Amino acid sequence: MEAFLDPRGLVEALLFASDAVLSEAQLADLCELSQTEVRKVLGDLESEYEAGSRGFVLREVAGGWRLFSHPAYADYIERLVLSWDTRRLSQAALETLAIVAYRQPVTRAQINAVRGVNSEAALSSLTEKGLVREAGRDKAPGQPFLYETTPVFLERFGLRSLADLPPLEEFAPDDEARREITESLMGTFPRLGDIETGDVHETGGGARDGLEQAAQPPAAAEEPEDIEQVD
Repeated sequence: MEAFLDPRGLVEALLFASDAVLSEAQLADLCELSQTEVRKVLGDLESEYEAGSRGFVLREVAGGWRLFSHPAYADYIERLVLSWDTRRLSQAALETLAIVAYRQPVTRAQINAVRGVNSEAALSSLTEKGLVREAGRDKAPGQPFLYETTPVFLERFGLRSLADLPPLEEFAPDDEARREITESLMGTFPRLGDIETGDVHETGGGARDGLEQAAQPPAAAEEPEDIEQVD
């Protein structure tokens, strides 16, 4: 590295130029510095951005570091993005992505059981966008594919790991809503006593997953393909 180059400025320039996260090891190699030195520079930059009135912040996500626009300006950034980006994720894709994120690894049949519709188109779109990937096969009959989120998912949503996902309890319905949901489902799903023991297959997700598969409506509605918008 040239003696006149400031390590802080060099790391900052690389982060600015990159369209993906950069790990500490990558930055150390590019800057010809030790990872300890790079880690200190990153910590200094992170503190500097937080203390100043900057329009961007430095975050550690998906095993690396990347610059993001400041959350305070999210509404204005959204206006800009929506002015030219008409290829956002559809509601179907967002629902499917949420199920995969919180229940991974999960099969397509399990996703369908939660949503109540065929999610093949949404799942294919998420796979093409690199947000979801195949994660082996389930042990259930037919050995269906299992799906999980990718590092791209963590990066796009600004998460260090899946542990940073908001707790599901924050979205849980109250007692009255639970009662109404239970009553509405009684007319759709078979009672537990009506399910033959042999029909329940316990997968890696436990007996609960098997029960949900057994309780899946016999003819899930096919989701129109044209609701998916491709990036």
